[in-house]
Amino acid sequence: MMDDRPASAWIGHDLGERTVSWTERDAILYALAVGARADELDLVFEDRLRTLPTFGLTLAQWAPDALGGLGAFDAGRALHGAQRLEVLADLPPRGELTMSARVEAVWDKGSAAVFEVRVDSPCFVARWSIFAPGQGGFGGERGPGGRAAAGGGPPGLTAPVATFAEQAALYRLCGDRHAIHIDPAASRAIGQERPILHGLCTMATSLVGLARALGEHPADLREAEVRFTSPVLPGDVLSLAAHVEGRSAAFEVGKDGRTVLGSGRAGFGG
Repeated sequence: MMDDRPASAWIGHDLGERTVSWTERDAILYALAVGARADELDLVFEDRLRTLPTFGLTLAQWAPDALGGLGAFDAGRALHGAQRLEVLADLPPRGELTMSARVEAVWDKGSAAVFEVRVDSPCFVARWSIFAPGQGGFGGERGPGGRAAAGGGPPGLTAPVATFAEQAALYRLCGDRHAIHIDPAASRAIGQERPILHGLCTMATSLVGLARALGEHPADLREAEVRFTSPVLPGDVLSLAAHVEGRSAAFEVGKDGRTVLGSGRAGFGG
């Protein structure tokens, strides 16, 4: 049920703490779900496992879900607009992590509000931007504009990013079991011909592909952000175009002339 307070009332709202645990099986399942290959042993073999940093986003998904559950926005209409991740320390192959979350800001976009949900942990800081139609117009600040697209001139690096037909069915076992990713009736209800791929799965798969193209290890990711601009269907072959500077890149990911991930940025270290 929707809360009847204005969206601005949620600014600074404390979403509390959550402690989560995981094992090597969870980290391996996640890696396979975002495109790790069987020969990438340090992503899929427990004896030498490195955990992908974006796995932390599955551990922290409880925070935006909790805000929707409190009635801050209509979870059935809200859209995941953007995602940011700052890596502070490597996630171990198995472990336990305590996270805290709060509503960092709420921006007034006129016809909609954008809720910025921040999750802090010893290993990462993650920020969700949730676009909530019909909840703007409360007189608040519009917030920062979107980042400029990848730098001028032709991209210095291009690469295909392959998804696979079973990818949404596999990725949902990592935590996001929304019906639009598995049930054709649910996907048709939102105007899609068949179940769509999770935005965070598209993001992570693209970052794995970017790392390969750069000659980096995907577990060395240290920061990333993207805007979600168009849905992806499992099995789509996407195209990544990047402007590279050292171990960082500004990138976009597209399909048939449309952008699916915009204003992408990533940096690697380690």
